[in-house]
Amino acid sequence: MGLSVKLLKKVKGFILDVEWKIGNELAILFGYSGSGKSLTLQCVAGLMQPDEGFIRSNGDLFFDNTLEINVPPQKRSFGYVFQDRVLFPHMTVRGNIAYGLKGLRPSEIKDKVGEMMNLFHLQGLEDKFPSEISGGQKQRVALARALIRRPKALLLDEPFSALDSPIRLEMRRLLKDIRNDFDIPVVLVTHDVIEAYTMADKIIVYSEGRVVKTGSPSEIFYHPVGLEAEPLRDRI
Repeated sequence: MGLSVKLLKKVKGFILDVEWKIGNELAILFGYSGSGKSLTLQCVAGLMQPDEGFIRSNGDLFFDNTLEINVPPQKRSFGYVFQDRVLFPHMTVRGNIAYGLKGLRPSEIKDKVGEMMNLFHLQGLEDKFPSEISGGQKQRVALARALIRRPKALLLDEPFSALDSPIRLEMRRLLKDIRNDFDIPVVLVTHDVIEAYTMADKIIVYSEGRVVKTGSPSEIFYHPVGLEAEPLRDRI
């Protein structure tokens, strides 16, 4: 069970060459901007096709160049939250959360949306539009939309970077709850030291398109490799 990734992708002079495996845990892709973290998520989600490698999750194969398998993104059972959330401005909160639920009876859609509204504390906002709710509420709507289909994994590309500090703390706590409630692999991209240290079950350190170290937060931050020389614990 979990998510296994082996990717080789060349883009405009940059080479992404990584391999890692996680279980049903919260893993953080950590490193400086431009190290290949977001590109990895795009490949896993199917938004970009790797040149070589494979992507497996919980027994399903989504990409394998040797077998000529490349499942389109809409058929990959992954939830994906972008940095800017990308909510549909013309849809209500209810409409945004329900987006992507196909082939279900209206009563089933209503029940599923209601479940997510309760889980993410969005009661009373059903008929609001994105322009009428706060940044933290928008983030909860984006997470609810990503998880309503019960995906095999959740991919998060710096989802809290634009939020104020108190809301970021709230979102971190919420994400830990999600990790416990859904029991799926969660991959979070960040270069925030506090976020990485306090949230991760496993940290995968990226540098210039490579994985330079994988381990627990204490292993990574007290014995850094591939980052600046001073101990990262001094920045926590």
